[in-house]
Amino acid sequence: MKKVFRSNFNHLENQFDDILNKFKKDGKLIGSEKRNIIKFFDLTDGIKVNVKSFKKPNFINAFIYGYVRKSKARRSFEYATILQEKGIGTPQPFAYFENITLFGLKESYYFSEQQEVDCELRKVIFDMNYPEREIIFIQLAQFFYKIHNFGIEFIDNTAGNTLVKKVRDKEYCFYLVDLNRMAFHKSLTMHKRASNLAKLTNDNIVNELISDEYSRLIKVQKDTFSKLLQSESDRFLNNFNRRKNLKKKLFFWK
Repeated sequence: MKKVFRSNFNHLENQFDDILNKFKKDGKLIGSEKRNIIKFFDLTDGIKVNVKSFKKPNFINAFIYGYVRKSKARRSFEYATILQEKGIGTPQPFAYFENITLFGLKESYYFSEQQEVDCELRKVIFDMNYPEREIIFIQLAQFFYKIHNFGIEFIDNTAGNTLVKKVRDKEYCFYLVDLNRMAFHKSLTMHKRASNLAKLTNDNIVNELISDEYSRLIKVQKDTFSKLLQSESDRFLNNFNRRKNLKKKLFFWK
């Protein structure tokens, strides 16, 4: 078992080993995806640890993730470390574990702090009466402006992968999760920025609020960026629905 810790967290190794020994039976389940299982555990020193167990890869992917590409657990850990070093919100990364056999990656786990938040961004988007809703979207635009200025493209930038926490009156923090797919560029074009933001929502009112602030920050005409964002948002939704319908046709028996 390969174990890699972030600085100053090696002392948690024994407790993390214990967590893995009882992972299947114990721990509070907070996320069950088709591919992954997410649970959290309380450590003896009061730390709450979030453990993401990635789905066991098939034979081909096991070899690829074991010997060719970095595993999803490793990428999650390394990308979270990069984000934190740049002052971008994401739960504190602790460690990642990989079980690599002769045939490749058998299983992998990512350990991070269980972040206390108010909700996922999707709740703010769908709840028209959410308190200080407009303020949240203005500050969200500032958050992603900072990310994009570092040349970071968060590929899985959906509304469920941004967490929202109110820290004081009219002030919010945001945290990115599900980090294993990110791209790092020297810079991002306006089109690339809009395309990345477009994954958050197709709601034109929300996109207008985000556009108002984001266009001001990048110093472009509001209408120019607003039209681009909504166009990219519509395109993303259409592509998503097309893939979804195609999948239903291909796997009609499921």
